[in-house]
Amino acid sequence: MNRSIVTGGAGFIGSALVRALLEKGHRVHVIDNLSTGNLDNLEEVADEITVHEVDLRHYDRIARVIEGADQVFHLGALPSVPKSILDPVPSHESNIDGTFNVFRAATEGKAGRVIYAASSSAYGDTEVLPKVETMAPRPKSPYAVQKLVGEYYATAFCGCFGLETVSLRFFNVFGPRQDPTSVYSGVLSIFLTCLIERRSPTIYGDGEQTRDFTYVEDVVELMLKAAHASGVSGRVFNAGNGNRYTLNETWALLQKIEGIDLPAKYGPPRPGDVRHSQADTSAAVQELGHKPRFTFEQGLRLTLDWYRADLERKTVSTKASRG
Repeated sequence: MNRSIVTGGAGFIGSALVRALLEKGHRVHVIDNLSTGNLDNLEEVADEITVHEVDLRHYDRIARVIEGADQVFHLGALPSVPKSILDPVPSHESNIDGTFNVFRAATEGKAGRVIYAASSSAYGDTEVLPKVETMAPRPKSPYAVQKLVGEYYATAFCGCFGLETVSLRFFNVFGPRQDPTSVYSGVLSIFLTCLIERRSPTIYGDGEQTRDFTYVEDVVELMLKAAHASGVSGRVFNAGNGNRYTLNETWALLQKIEGIDLPAKYGPPRPGDVRHSQADTSAAVQELGHKPRFTFEQGLRLTLDWYRADLERKTVSTKASRG
């Protein structure tokens, strides 16, 4: 039975990956300091996994968990561009020092392949779309630099120490369990919550910035494929859908799905934000077998259903606790 490690396994992407690994019969260990993750995301599988509430900066503690693992999926990070600008030290320590520790532990502990959750923010603003892996990186924020350094470490550990690694540049991943109240929230989790609560979202900038929104289950499937693909160690691949939508188009589609008219509010652009984002998925399709199953609208509808059901569960729970 494969033993798989998921750092950041209590986050919304990590918890989706944990479920997928369990379905495939893996023994799963989660490493998470719960600074952005939440054990509620793993509630229904808690008896099937082992959770280590450990910070990635504590090498000795994570090394014991990672030693001898068949695969390591490294998703643990402080995932916020604005936060990395306001307070860059914690994200540097988590995203660079923590990532180095994961690669070191995997190397010294003779673990199998490490799948690293890189970021499309490494591209920065480019005139050419879609963004292809051969483009020169142009990171605009400390967070983007930190995630790019992780890629470089992945390649270096592969070349220097023989550690198998694959880096996947996540684009704008969305889906169930993404916390809309967190400072690390993606725009879609905020949009969906506003939709359910019938209040206007605030769009920062003119709303014409574009994003390659990717449903979480498609990202999970790609991570599983990257763990076993041959001839790809040390490589970097885009993990997107290959489409792009403006934020204005996205909010209009959500209003259409719900049958409401609720104009958005607008605020000043946020520092560090990339204007346009779209993945060239050719390499992932050809070499990893990437084949997204969900359209943008399908993913939105599934996520909206989950958010609505989750709100109902919380409302019932609150009423019950009040007697």
